Amino acid sequence: MAMLTRWNPAGEFLSLKQAMDRLFEDSFVSPTGWTTLANGQAMPAIDVYETTNDVVVTAALPGIREDDVEVTLSGQTLSLKGEFKANEQLTRDQVVYQERRYGAFHRQIQLPVRVDGDHVEATYEHGILTLRIPKAAEVRPRQIEIKPAQKQLS
Repeated sequence: MAMLTRWNPAGEFLSLKQAMDRLFEDSFVSPTGWTTLANGQAMPAIDVYETTNDVVVTAALPGIREDDVEVTLSGQTLSLKGEFKANEQLTRDQVVYQERRYGAFHRQIQLPVRVDGDHVEATYEHGILTLRIPKAAEVRPRQIEIKPAQKQLS
């Protein structure tokens, strides 16, 4: 006998408890601007926005030197890799509180449009990595000149 299961659209949304847990976690437990995945892996928070000619990506990487960050672009996939290194001079029994996250991270995002990977500009200032990635020529808006119609002589 076939069983029919009715689709419940409310089941697609986060439960109130899950939403409150996430709000509490993001606000008080780890307010560092990092996103925590379901498997517990921390990822740097990023912003992505478009201008007329570029896709701009910013990532919060406080405490990481620019030499310790690897940025790669393959097609429309942008990858950020790096590692937060703990103070190696401290031993575990010396630590009273340890709220900052340490360890490697790897973040991959899909860019919204085709880009020109040969002309990417990357800057790093005050713990913020900014990537300015030009859009591919075919996706940039172009101004089309409108010419008056030629009158035909009969």
